[in-house]
Amino acid sequence: MKRRSFLLACGSTVFGASASSRLRIGQIGTEHAHAGGKMAAMRSLTELWEVVGVTGPKGYDGVKLMSVDELLAVPNLKAVAVETTIEASCEMARRCIEAGKHVHLDKPGALNHAEFKSMRLEAEKRGLTAQMGYMLRYNPAFELLFKAVREGWLGEITEIDAAMGKLADPGTRKKIGELEGGGLFELGCHIIDATMTILGKPVAVTPFSTPVGSDGVKDNQMAVLQYPQATAVIRCNHADPFGGQRRRFNVTGTEGTFEIVPLESGKVNLSITKARGAYKKGAQSFQLEVPKDRYAAEFVDLAEIVNGGKKLAWDAAHDIAVHETVLRASGVWK
Repeated sequence: MKRRSFLLACGSTVFGASASSRLRIGQIGTEHAHAGGKMAAMRSLTELWEVVGVTGPKGYDGVKLMSVDELLAVPNLKAVAVETTIEASCEMARRCIEAGKHVHLDKPGALNHAEFKSMRLEAEKRGLTAQMGYMLRYNPAFELLFKAVREGWLGEITEIDAAMGKLADPGTRKKIGELEGGGLFELGCHIIDATMTILGKPVAVTPFSTPVGSDGVKDNQMAVLQYPQATAVIRCNHADPFGGQRRRFNVTGTEGTFEIVPLESGKVNLSITKARGAYKKGAQSFQLEVPKDRYAAEFVDLAEIVNGGKKLAWDAAHDIAVHETVLRASGVWK
């Protein structure tokens, strides 16, 4: 398996980013499950961002509530975080792009692939960033994993085994039940993005759905992503009472294995056939420091991008391929 270096040039999170002045940013929508967390992250980065307002059915204390037109008309507005419903998200992101704004678009980005592809290519054509809200990209354990793969610590990758589940409450069941792709489309997209950061686009995708409940909700799904010399198994179980602590990401190659469990914990089990940097030959487990705010690093990176210090590591081709694969893995695109 050829390692996808062009996708793995992820760079370290730049917590030391600086700017001559704060950048103006706003948020459209408060309906997404991540909306409150994204707003809190932006507001915490006071040296980088000035949050000028929010639109949506509800507001946040201390943040000006305004219409979309009012927000996009704010002088020198540089970026917008789109945190609407999934159904409205892509259209709203495109509107922001056409207004000349960089966009942070929360996952999975759109129901319709053609709409998503058009939006993502439009941003690239205009020289604007459309940063997808996949926070695992910036988790320290995943950053180290991407580095390990990029530098060949694990040899040629032969398999990935990943799971991201939880016990869905009635409200969550209702929401995923309204989505044709179910829980894997809404949640499992995170680990598909991480898988494809490592392996690129699969040659084939086989979806499975074995619902646990009697309401028809796709609450227990699996997908197999096939590659010329590797397979990736993606699981998303919304009927798992211990789903949070069982979330995992395991990568195995011809020279080692790298396991993260639980998913965002920073706990790593690493086994390698030869010493690599600070890590010895053989099996070892260690704890990486994980920031309390799971979203802040996304907006630190976005600030550096907007200031011209770098380009987003995940390009349009990657995001478009991920969106297509998520649809295939969740049984929507047959």
